[in-house]
Amino acid sequence: MAEKKVFVSGCYDLLHSGHVEFFRQAAEYGDLYVGIGSDETILHYKNHETLYNEKERLFMVKAIRYVKDAFINAGSGLLDFVPTVDWLKPDILVVNEDGASEEKRLFCEERGIEYVVLKRDPHEGLEAHSSTSLKERMCGIPTRLDLAGTWIDQPYVSCHAPGWAITISLEPTFEIRDRCGLSTSTRNMIKKIWPLKLPDMNPEMLAKLVFCFENDPERNDGYISGAQDSIGICVPGLCRHYYNNRFWPEKIETCYDESILQWLESHLIMIPMDPRPQGCSIVEEKDITEAKVKALTKAADNCWQAIMARDLEAFASAYNASFAAQVAMFPAMIQGTVPSYIEKYKKLIMAYKMPGAGGGGYLACVVEDSKRFKQDHEEAIQLTIRRAEQ
Repeated sequence: MAEKKVFVSGCYDLLHSGHVEFFRQAAEYGDLYVGIGSDETILHYKNHETLYNEKERLFMVKAIRYVKDAFINAGSGLLDFVPTVDWLKPDILVVNEDGASEEKRLFCEERGIEYVVLKRDPHEGLEAHSSTSLKERMCGIPTRLDLAGTWIDQPYVSCHAPGWAITISLEPTFEIRDRCGLSTSTRNMIKKIWPLKLPDMNPEMLAKLVFCFENDPERNDGYISGAQDSIGICVPGLCRHYYNNRFWPEKIETCYDESILQWLESHLIMIPMDPRPQGCSIVEEKDITEAKVKALTKAADNCWQAIMARDLEAFASAYNASFAAQVAMFPAMIQGTVPSYIEKYKKLIMAYKMPGAGGGGYLACVVEDSKRFKQDHEEAIQLTIRRAEQ
């Protein structure tokens, strides 16, 4: 009886033991065929050039003994493997849990292909690796999570009512994916100047330098990136910044209280979702009114007060209210597969929002106990807030 055809797909740009173990596990289901993202696909989907070109990656993957054959995918985007699958006609499509998505599951269902999701387990005795985590080890640039008041840093919002945005600066202890609401465009700008770590200087001055560099007057797309991105990355700890019809805040307040930072870490987790779709516009259907902006600013005030008091119920309530105010102004923040993720987790958490402009990426959630939630849900990401240098 002929072996079943098994298909996997990925970039495999920084080939490591985790990839080989994934191939080994997938090959247990039958003859393994691998689709590899083209240089062009990776450039447009992940917004960066490959470390190894597609010919080199194809050569290395084909040399792995678990792989029967490999090909460069002819498609583009998240499902660049579609032409390969339609030609190869595999019996089984295997993904790891980080690469699983409802879109892929439905794709397999439509074609009568068995869909298998493998846990990201390292080979016995080896350390778990991912391509992004290996790259992040070489880069200590933090990222940021916005907790409340998102969008108030845009003058077309704060002109209706001034208010605070609240952010935390996060250590890069997890895979920071592009187009997922964690200010990766600003972070990538920083890497152009300081590839490995932020310079040792006044955080607020550094944030303003980054803001000015990112918003070069020569850029021609007409978009000004909000200041909360550069501030959230460059200013450590918990931070709030007050906007009043200008791009840069009138004042910035920080909290480095260790008990508060630990309290936040014990109640915040993130759930990976599909990235924001290419070409989607969050602002096209915006509906900004004074009442909606005031609801946003009130929620941000309540959120800060709840954090200072370490009042979990009040924090969750204000967190939900802030996201509801954002979505009321920008309904396109929720689209694509986002509702299915919300439906899956909403009964397990106290509050949720999407970082940044929304549209996909992560659900940033308030939970009763982040450590216990992680134990029950392996896909969850625990967060480490960056502390100020002593």
